[in-house]
Amino acid sequence: MPHLALYTFGVLKAPLADPAPLTREFYDIGEAVYRKISQHPGYLARAEAADGDRGMLFEADWGAWGEFAVPSWYGKGRTVETTALATTLSLWTDLRSACDAVYTGLHRTALNRRYDWFERTGHPNYVFWWVSDGVIPTWKDGVSRLGHLHDHGSAPQAFTFHHSFAPDGTPTRPQDATTTPA
Repeated sequence: MPHLALYTFGVLKAPLADPAPLTREFYDIGEAVYRKISQHPGYLARAEAADGDRGMLFEADWGAWGEFAVPSWYGKGRTVETTALATTLSLWTDLRSACDAVYTGLHRTALNRRYDWFERTGHPNYVFWWVSDGVIPTWKDGVSRLGHLHDHGSAPQAFTFHHSFAPDGTPTRPQDATTTPA
């Protein structure tokens, strides 16, 4: 059975290593969000660095998730001291589970604060695509799919909650695939 890959990417207003209260607040709530998401029905796995620490993204060993990559338009730092991004790569059983995890609970609370922490870039901040059972998506896959979504809009190989596709490539209605995001 296919699984759903989800790549998210956002540019923070300040580097992760910045001691400013706003950045620290984002980082602290992020750890709690990850814990809750990992317990959510339908969640399968997420990319985690073998020995990663806050801001250590580019140098980390990501195992089967591949070499860390970011969109070409990201123009901020790439060191532990200067990295100003937040990104995830995860696998889900289905779109409804992913939607429920994103739009409820602690993640919803954090999502409501996104403009406090993130810059508005004019680029999509997430993308979905289906992968075959046993396939682990890579960071480069996520970057490529996000770019496709930006350049061409939703399609079976790169889509959003609101313009989604079934594993066979047929369009799905949002109410069939997800709960209604607020």
